[in-house]
Amino acid sequence: MFAFNTNDHPELDAWGTVADLGSEILEGECKALGKMVFGAPTDALSSAYFSVTKGKFRMTYPFNEHATVIAGSLTLTDERTGEATTYNPGDGWFVEKGTPVLWDIHSDHFVKHYLAVA
Repeated sequence: MFAFNTNDHPELDAWGTVADLGSEILEGECKALGKMVFGAPTDALSSAYFSVTKGKFRMTYPFNEHATVIAGSLTLTDERTGEATTYNPGDGWFVEKGTPVLWDIHSDHFVKHYLAVA
């Protein structure tokens, strides 16, 4: 069993930028950090902490994801529907694989914990 706390997270490793992970950066540096908790990003099931610095970027989700915000604030916009939602610590979402999403990180950094299913 693994517990996670919305008031704390482990030290995260540098993962480059979100562009290195297949996203298109629109504003800011968007430095990415993370720590795998279970599996690997290419596995059928994985879980991790993910962090990104302030900025704006576009990505198409490579997997189904359930996420919970640990720190920071952001707005996610589903580019198919135009629906935009702002998330803060404790808030969460589910997004389907293949969904094009615009990320707008409002805080200096943002951290989420996620569960991904291929």
